[in-house]
Amino acid sequence: MDVLVCGTQVPFMYGGAEQLTENLVGAFRAAGHRCEAVRLPTAWDRERLLDAALAWRLLPLQADLVVATNFPSYFVRHPRKVVYLFHQHRGAYDLAGSRWSDLALDEDALETQRQLAEWDTRALSEAERIFTISGVVSERLGRFNGLASEPLYHPEPLADRLHPGPFGDEVFCALRLEQNKRPELLVELMGHVRSGVRMAIAGRGTRAEALASLARERGVDGRVELLGFVDDDDLVRRYASCLCVVYAPYDEDLGYVTLQAFRAGKPVVTAGDAGGVLEWVEDGVNGFVTDGSPEAMAAAVDRLDADRALAARMGEAGRATVERMAGSSWQPVVDRLLGGSAG
Repeated sequence: MDVLVCGTQVPFMYGGAEQLTENLVGAFRAAGHRCEAVRLPTAWDRERLLDAALAWRLLPLQADLVVATNFPSYFVRHPRKVVYLFHQHRGAYDLAGSRWSDLALDEDALETQRQLAEWDTRALSEAERIFTISGVVSERLGRFNGLASEPLYHPEPLADRLHPGPFGDEVFCALRLEQNKRPELLVELMGHVRSGVRMAIAGRGTRAEALASLARERGVDGRVELLGFVDDDDLVRRYASCLCVVYAPYDEDLGYVTLQAFRAGKPVVTAGDAGGVLEWVEDGVNGFVTDGSPEAMAAAVDRLDADRALAARMGEAGRATVERMAGSSWQPVVDRLLGGSAG
């Protein structure tokens, strides 16, 4: 078949959504289909929120099947449209009125939210089938748009390369340094850690300078390393050799960091409001679900450092979790998107 995977691209931004799009295209090609990605630039600010949606509506796409992903790519018109939803425009839904959205709860903003919800529901309802990347995304879609969907888990980036290794003295996380990922918690917790572990944070973003300043203010700059961008080889090595991974974003859609940590056999320390991360992390089994305070996360890190046997048991449980839920092959995902039965 000729398949087009439709997605949006914020210029100069690269993260999980972009990786997922690339891997999905690769999976269709590996299954013997001709597949390309179609991306349009988009903007998330309130004044231009619907511009890209209108642009998608006008595109003449020639293919046997289109797979739409994140907002607003699912506005594309096609007689055979399947949605694999990464996320909607969360600033108009669950994050409205929060510090992560420019849509407050004033009359004009509420009208924008109402209009977007109406447009979203209509465009998504055109799809033959709706899948999502997690139960959290499905729950939001049902709550705000009244639409049923099926969570469809998939292997994370580098799934074929990540592997277990020794439990070292480094706590690790790779993430975009943006507010909703709460990278400041990674710095703050180091002020409460009693053991001699270090923190290594990989990633780029608008919070990089603020994190460096925070580390100096808290007196932990000698124990916190901001790595910036790291290549895949370094990423695989750091996952393999770290003690554990701390990852506590706010209400994450999925969270590749969790899957990658588990694939490398490392426990994950997270927070009770981390969203999709909690579909994977079971407290006391393959990691720790804390109250999200730096003190509680530091205590979890100290416990793992003091009991390496516990860290190893949790890491093995994490490997079992990611293999059971996500597997190591994209073929089941391709089959479901093409209309095959589950299992």
